[in-house]
Amino acid sequence: MIDTSTSFDREAAGAAKDARPLFFIGDLHLSEAIPKTVAAFEHFIEVTASDADSVFILGDLFEFWIGDDILDGPLTDARANFARRMTRLMHTLSERGIGLYVMHGNRDFLLGKRFMKDAGAMPLPDPFVITAFGKRIVLAHGDGLCTADHAYQRFRAVARNALAQRLFLALPFQTRLGIGQRMRTKSEGARVSTGVKAKYDVTKKAVAELFINSRTNTLIHGHTHRPAMHREVAGVRWVLPDWELDADPPRGGYLRVDEEGVRPLPL
Repeated sequence: MIDTSTSFDREAAGAAKDARPLFFIGDLHLSEAIPKTVAAFEHFIEVTASDADSVFILGDLFEFWIGDDILDGPLTDARANFARRMTRLMHTLSERGIGLYVMHGNRDFLLGKRFMKDAGAMPLPDPFVITAFGKRIVLAHGDGLCTADHAYQRFRAVARNALAQRLFLALPFQTRLGIGQRMRTKSEGARVSTGVKAKYDVTKKAVAELFINSRTNTLIHGHTHRPAMHREVAGVRWVLPDWELDADPPRGGYLRVDEEGVRPLPL
């Protein structure tokens, strides 16, 4: 279902022609294990984003997130300290008058109200329509468009179910941590052994239906780790760059939307 009842409407907010741009990022998969990527994110928030009106994070900000109670972990817990550090960093955006909007990904769909409050962020449904610089744009993480992967879509339906999430969050923290780590290992192993097959990419049918249902002709999403501008029958599909500054060669970037249109930019 397309959420339009609370759409981000830049024009309704009285935007002038020279209004500040919107920045879009996704698939950072942040963790303590990738310090160069973390440093790039810190620079993005502290320096690059200073030019933005708003920053949109379209999923998989973290490698995995097993519950907001990580933020209450002891000071001796490296994972808890990292979560708090990233959350405090993002809160500086609102302190500087920059909007922050966060969409759930397939790795961090348990980001909850506590995280959003502490980060100074507004949660975005998936998909979500915004209006900016005279253009309607539909945003998505992208995993919901990979409809050829039937097994994943069944898992996604369960994972996004509110009751299933409450049951999972009721488990002891260490149990959840073990489950999260096993799922991460399984996912990474599948990617290495099989590569990015067609069934793990978005399908043309799903994309076409999203354009029709959202009444848009511009889509921005992540998830597939195939950054590019794709020309579809019904519109243009922009895939966000994934971030991996600890890899060789390093990867990363963001999309800027302003009066000139949509542009990919390096970090």
